[in-house]
Amino acid sequence: MKLVPTPLAGCFVIEDQFFGDERGYFFESFNQKTFEAATGQSVNFVQDNQSMSKRGVLRGLHFQQHEHAQAKLVRVLQGSVLDVVVDIRKGSATYGQTFSIELTESNHKQLFVPRGFAHGFLVTSETAVFFYKVDNYYNKASEQGIMYNDPQLAIDWGMDAAEFLLSEKDQQLPYLQAIEPQEV
Repeated sequence: MKLVPTPLAGCFVIEDQFFGDERGYFFESFNQKTFEAATGQSVNFVQDNQSMSKRGVLRGLHFQQHEHAQAKLVRVLQGSVLDVVVDIRKGSATYGQTFSIELTESNHKQLFVPRGFAHGFLVTSETAVFFYKVDNYYNKASEQGIMYNDPQLAIDWGMDAAEFLLSEKDQQLPYLQAIEPQEV
C-alpha cells in the first residue's frame, strides 16, 4: 500500500501492491497501521457503501457538514469513473481547488478524501460499481453539496455535459460561493 500525496493537503491516492498469477490476483486494499504511519491521520471507518451506475451518471459534489463530516476511502470495483474532490476547509491554503483522478477496476487506485472536502464522480464506462468506506454515519440533515458545473471550480469532467445523468437533487445544488466553509 503506497500513499501518494495530491496537491490538496490530507488527500491521498493509494496505489496498492498487486500480486497476480494464472490463478488471479491478491492485494491489500487497506491497512490501518500503514495508513496512519504514512499520513499521520487516524481514521476509524464505520460504514461501507456501494453503488452501481451507468455511463454518464454524475453523483456529486457531496459532503456532510459539521459534526457529521465524513472522510472517505473510495475505489472502483468494476468499470471506470472520473473521481473529483474539492477542498472546502475553512482557512485552507487550497480552499476551492479541485483534484481529479481516473479510478478503474484495472488500475486498482483508491482515493482518500479527508473531512472538509466535497466529493463526486462521473461514470465513464458502460457501468461502474463504486465502493467507499466512511468514518462517520450519514445524517440527512447535514447533507450538502456543490453544483458540478460551478464556473469558479471549472472542473473538466472529460465528457459532454449533454451525456450527464444527474439526480433532481444534484441539479439544484448551490455554487461554492454560497456554501459555508467547513470547520475540520
